[in-house]
Amino acid sequence: MASGSNGGDFVNGKLALPQSRIELVLESIRQSILTNEFAPGAPLVEAELAERMGVSKTPVREALKILSNTGLVQFVPYKGARVQKVDAEFISAVCDLRLVMEPEAVRRSVEAQSRSSLEQARRVLDEARQAVAAGDRAKLSILNRQFHSLLYQDCGNHLMRDVLDNLRDRTALISVIGWQTAENSESAPSYEIEWGEHMAMLDAAYEANAELARSLVEGHIRRFCERSLHSVSLPLGATLSPAAS
Repeated sequence: MASGSNGGDFVNGKLALPQSRIELVLESIRQSILTNEFAPGAPLVEAELAERMGVSKTPVREALKILSNTGLVQFVPYKGARVQKVDAEFISAVCDLRLVMEPEAVRRSVEAQSRSSLEQARRVLDEARQAVAAGDRAKLSILNRQFHSLLYQDCGNHLMRDVLDNLRDRTALISVIGWQTAENSESAPSYEIEWGEHMAMLDAAYEANAELARSLVEGHIRRFCERSLHSVSLPLGATLSPAAS
């Protein structure tokens, strides 16, 4: 039995993870979802996941519960857990809430003049470029979430920040599905488009132009929603509320 650097042990090539630590199981499932190894709608069977990772079903069960709270997993009555489906209703619901809250949160954060957050955001974009070059979509989705949270984290309203943080996994899942169709459609989401928009938002924040940053974030989310809806071959704005149209 060999020890792993993460605090677990490897037995016959499988990770023996203490039940009190579910983080590794959670991150393993999250990465499998965000790389589309577990496709939207796919069943997540506790016994199979436990066997795959060489752990008991308890940490798997707890990890699935956490991922259901962040929006990557659904529990279907009498059928168990499955990967969240990405359809027009899901995309529009996420975008509606982001449009209501995120532009204002960014505006307030920029007004707070937190240079340390902006410097971190720039480093995240640099890392994202490396993730693109390496073809690491799971890491890219994580970095994308970090970038957005750094732009709004100094908004001064912890409830607003918590709500937006709770949307990050859902947004990442939509992004991953969109990126996978980008090669087949010019209007599908592509990281190159999103990266350019991210840079413009960051530049406005560095210039302390709160209103411009707010406007750029709003436009970014709207375009993200439109491209994402197109990627699932559904009518643009079909289920958007008036506030997000």
